[in-house]
Amino acid sequence: MASMIAVNLEPDRLRVGSRGSINRMVEQVQQEKYTSQYAGNDVFEDNRSRNTSNAAQTGSTLLEQGQSAVDDARVSSTSALPSAPICRQFWKAGNYSDAHGSRVNLQSGKTYLHVHPMFLHSNATSHTWAFGAIAELLDNAIDEIQNGATFVMVDKISNPRDGSSALLIQDDGGGMDPEAIRQCISFGFSDKKSSEAIGQYGNGFKTSSMRLGADVIVFTRHMEERSATQSIGLLSYSFLMRMGHDRIIVPMVDYEFNTDIGKFGISRRHTNESFQANLSLLLQWSPYSSETELLKQFDDVGLHGTKVVIYNLWYNDDGNLELDFNKDPQDICIEGDTRKVESLPAWRTVKEQHIANRLHYSLRAYMSILYLRIPETFCIKLRGQVVMPHNLADDLKFPEYILYKPQAGGLREVNVITTIGFVKDAPHVNIHGFNIYHKNRLIKPFMQAMNLTSTRSRGVVGILEANYIQPTHSKQDFERTSIFQKLEVRLKEMAWEYWDYHCGLIGYHVTKKVRAVSSPSDPPAMSNQTFPTVGTEQAASPGLGVKRKEHSNSVTPDAVRKLPRLGEGVAVTSASSSSRHISQQQQNAVAVLMQDNQKLRADLFEYEMRKEELNLQVIKLTRELEEENAEYDRLMAELTLLDDMKLENQRVNIVM
Repeated sequence: MASMIAVNLEPDRLRVGSRGSINRMVEQVQQEKYTSQYAGNDVFEDNRSRNTSNAAQTGSTLLEQGQSAVDDARVSSTSALPSAPICRQFWKAGNYSDAHGSRVNLQSGKTYLHVHPMFLHSNATSHTWAFGAIAELLDNAIDEIQNGATFVMVDKISNPRDGSSALLIQDDGGGMDPEAIRQCISFGFSDKKSSEAIGQYGNGFKTSSMRLGADVIVFTRHMEERSATQSIGLLSYSFLMRMGHDRIIVPMVDYEFNTDIGKFGISRRHTNESFQANLSLLLQWSPYSSETELLKQFDDVGLHGTKVVIYNLWYNDDGNLELDFNKDPQDICIEGDTRKVESLPAWRTVKEQHIANRLHYSLRAYMSILYLRIPETFCIKLRGQVVMPHNLADDLKFPEYILYKPQAGGLREVNVITTIGFVKDAPHVNIHGFNIYHKNRLIKPFMQAMNLTSTRSRGVVGILEANYIQPTHSKQDFERTSIFQKLEVRLKEMAWEYWDYHCGLIGYHVTKKVRAVSSPSDPPAMSNQTFPTVGTEQAASPGLGVKRKEHSNSVTPDAVRKLPRLGEGVAVTSASSSSRHISQQQQNAVAVLMQDNQKLRADLFEYEMRKEELNLQVIKLTRELEEENAEYDRLMAELTLLDDMKLENQRVNIVM
């Protein structure tokens, strides 16, 4: 059932080079045929092809024409790599000499390529920031909202095998069937066809989980019509490196719901031999030492959902866990990353506690601004507490709205509305930059488009959603394309222009007077340094002149007010900062409502479970009724036959 990738390396056909070519390599690899290393063994190896699943289930071997079968003795599962314990510091964990390489010579003399376990580590280095890796795992849960997900929770749990800390990420989305979880753990698969989906490469789970810890185990349950499956998969860097494997092997077991006995049993995908082989590896290398413990992890999954447990978490260079679970019992922090800022003593604490600084070391702060829009039916939980969404536009005073019309791909014109203003504590707090979202997801928080050494644009903050530019693989930056570079230039000009006209509002000398609004008969004067804008929502201070000149393609205040708030539709907000302030009393009321909502969801879950039990009972009783009806029909037929025979005997006796 399990397959090893066997890719014929013909001259100039496949080149493995820079990280940028990895995706192209994987796409080509997936189109090649596969050779089974473990015939009849269900130890799943990475890079399965969809079109080989049926053959793999029977344990058959797929070979290129004219190619002989691969003997297990000829394709070794071990290499000359040392079996010493893996270094627990992430940035040093990949320092292993690869004496074996990633090529295997087959009987026919052809050379084949497969993915070496060390690629798991090198692939994960795209995440330089641990919170960026957690964000990618959250993206998977957000994408599950369309499948009915109502929550995702992030928490610390204890590894039952050794008591060490482990990271739990769980959602109640649609879950994955056996084929989907294999695609999730292998490379280069992505079935996210929605234009709104955040993920697209099918690589995020591997890079993010391996960035956070050496090992990850996945529990997932999926329901489809009347069938239900649950699967367990293990992606273990520790297992692969310590055992010296030269390819990625993923132990995996699957269960199917049996309506006859009313519980889950071994999936028909497995033979008993292959199931036991996979289960043995799971019990040896996972945090759970028995099948009962493994299956117990599904107790809180419900009818459908996914639970990810990342263990053997990485340490930093100081020998401490990179993720700090002790600093705040309701948060997860990055150990030692609290930022000290230079400021006047009276304002130092305010600046240090500003979200622009806290997001770098506080996961709760980062998660609160990670998404522009979260449906009311969905919540993010961290350490058992709901993460309250934070609208960055609420932190601005004297906001303006600037319409930018770039051309995507040189042909299609798009509209991007940027909310720009001064941070509330400006000029005492020197926070500035642009928060750029892509498809609802924060990619660049407080991007410095301006010169840090200049007071010009001090305290100017902007928020925009730019769906026309492409984020990088890690979703922490954008591809350095000409389109993005033009956006950077435009944002810098926006910040300077806003500062030049409005710096007087925070006590600086105005360098450019705000001009009077032209009459309708006057032609609108445009310059290269101006942008279509809406005037600030608060009147300018005395002595600053009247509002800026309107432009023919400006966004009118009425039009802005008709648009949804930032976080509800587009990157626009219309209410004044004072009216948008939420009091503590309102926050408490929201918390109470959310608790009530959670209770109702729990009740709904119980009702759904009961409904499913009743449905299964109906199916069982219907089947029994059909059997009883069949038995009744058989007995009636026998009775009729006996009656006929009795009548016939009576006639015979009368005749005699």
